[in-house]
Amino acid sequence: MADPIKKEYSNGDITVTWEPHKCIHSKKCVSGLPEVFDFNRRPWIKAEGTSSENIATQIDKCPSGALGYYYQGNEKEEPTEAGNSKNVEVSPNGPLLIFGKLKIKTPEGELEKDSKVTAFCRCGGSKNKPFCDGTHQKIDFQG
Repeated sequence: MADPIKKEYSNGDITVTWEPHKCIHSKKCVSGLPEVFDFNRRPWIKAEGTSSENIATQIDKCPSGALGYYYQGNEKEEPTEAGNSKNVEVSPNGPLLIFGKLKIKTPEGELEKDSKVTAFCRCGGSKNKPFCDGTHQKIDFQG
């Protein structure tokens, strides 16, 4: 299995990470911060569009974890502490959202590390199972 795509865009202070295979197409990025995120522009992320703080605040609203960030010099992942809580939210007519750091073992036995938010498919239509890819919107999933 090929490694999934992960792109990075930096303004010198904050680096925005983009993992398209995790995206559920909620469009919160574009509607919340169009000066940085614009689907019609290439590249579609312009990290120089506003302050690093504004970018981090908007990325924290990404429900799938497809967007992430780190500050210059902090590329290392923070270790997971024992007892960290996880929150689970059922998105109406959408994915199961898990907030917190997870280790996910795929059917092939590979371990994927996911942090912040993980969106699991509930509709059964995702081409990126077990993760949501936004198919629930196309098939008008109700649940």
